[in-house]
Amino acid sequence: MITIPAGKRVFGMQLPIQAQSSYFVADWERTAGPKELARLATACDDSGYAYVGVCDHVSLPESVVGGMGTHWADPIATLGWIAGFTENVGLLTHVYVLPYRHPRVAAKQFATLDHLSEGRALVGIGAGHVEAEFGLLGVDFHARGKALDNGIPQLAAALENEFVDGFGARPLPAQSPRPPIWVAGSSPAAIKRAARLGDGWLPQGPSNADMVTMLRDEMARVGRAVPNMMIGHITPFMYVGTPSFDVGEATLSGSAQSIAERVLAGTADGVNQLQVRFKARSCDELCDQIRAFAADVAPLLTTI
Repeated sequence: MITIPAGKRVFGMQLPIQAQSSYFVADWERTAGPKELARLATACDDSGYAYVGVCDHVSLPESVVGGMGTHWADPIATLGWIAGFTENVGLLTHVYVLPYRHPRVAAKQFATLDHLSEGRALVGIGAGHVEAEFGLLGVDFHARGKALDNGIPQLAAALENEFVDGFGARPLPAQSPRPPIWVAGSSPAAIKRAARLGDGWLPQGPSNADMVTMLRDEMARVGRAVPNMMIGHITPFMYVGTPSFDVGEATLSGSAQSIAERVLAGTADGVNQLQVRFKARSCDELCDQIRAFAADVAPLLTTI
């Protein structure tokens, strides 16, 4: 059963290989497969990461594949597979496009994942952004915000209860009353939606103080008090130690202390969940970076 401790800042990682957009895929990922993905997920599990995350696209139009590619493995199937060889790490969709599915279908998928993983599902959901993909699936792109506003409460109810409106489904999730729902997006509409309906907020990039203030102000406006609301931030790329290749000026590298200080300097007050990223030239090197961060940098970041 996954637990997110109050008063602590946790860290997780979006897994490579599962999604291979040209915007972010590393060269070595293009020839990697299940064995490498399993090694990375296991390294995160063994190193105390709060979660591993995977992305969601169904089928992309030719007009965008030059940048986004077509390799996007199904998120629920991927996380179910990862659950079979890991023990503790959370299993996060970052993100699952809820408007593509009926909330009851989504509830069945996440309840089953949580049941089989003994309580490790983290329900990261968002609105989606590729208009043509919505059209392919017969979903109204311009109504996706409304679909989320209506769908999140339906999803929550179906995860919490065996019967809803006369229809029942089991297995129920292992987590009680249900797995956490983290609402994704960095637009004002997405941030306010997370404040109204989520147990956490997943930005689609770095967060900042203005975003966190907007989240808290909206929670106060609607009178919501969520214990241990998860507020996210995606860090710059890192390389723990001195790299022997060009990692780019924006990458944080050097000693653990130096990296931690720069991460904290860019992290807004109230953030309690960091999604970390690393530069690496191979699966071996990325596994080393995953472990080095957890051993040397994370202890300097986790206390709020």
